[in-house]
Amino acid sequence: MAQRNGKLLYSLVARGTVVLAEQNNTTGNAPTIAIRILEKLDGRTRERVTYAQERHMFHVMVQGGLTFLCMADEAAGRRVPFAFLEDVKASFLSSHADSYQQAVAYEFNAEFSTVLAQRMTYFNSDPGADVIDRVRGEISQVKDIMVENIERVLDRGEKLDLLVDKTDLLQGEAFAFRREATRARRVMWWKNVRMWFIMGGIVAAVIFLIVLLTVGIQ
Repeated sequence: MAQRNGKLLYSLVARGTVVLAEQNNTTGNAPTIAIRILEKLDGRTRERVTYAQERHMFHVMVQGGLTFLCMADEAAGRRVPFAFLEDVKASFLSSHADSYQQAVAYEFNAEFSTVLAQRMTYFNSDPGADVIDRVRGEISQVKDIMVENIERVLDRGEKLDLLVDKTDLLQGEAFAFRREATRARRVMWWKNVRMWFIMGGIVAAVIFLIVLLTVGIQ
């Protein structure tokens, strides 16, 4: 198999600052720096970030309380290391999804460090790993876009619900106003009718008195 210029040299899986498994293919202080990074990221629930340390890069992916970290040569770029981390995440969750939350430090090291070593060798030597990463990256981008679009739709739906609620409220107020206006018009109409009856009665009484007086004088 063709060898890559950049190499994956160190990797680990952790829950918060508790290292559950690690694999170190180099000498130096990679584990110490990794612990400092874990402390920096402690409490975050979702993160994809790369830290530079001289000629090496520490690539980190945090998801669901788990941290997947690897150190690679600068020449390895970012795509292959993150493809490796995605692969490690899938492998780890397939076997330890139900047990990692209560695990103590290095509880899975005897078993999973071998998996880390095998996957590091694969991604260091297989030219197809970059193709796999590109496809996974495209899928991830599509998923992120879908999630973003769904969030926008949900946000618009919430705003539409608020608009509908406000429209219903305005319609109710308008109906109440029309009802009160109709009732007021009816009251005024009856008042006018009574007034006309009273005025008509007064006029009729006056005419009647005039007629009586006229007849009496004659």
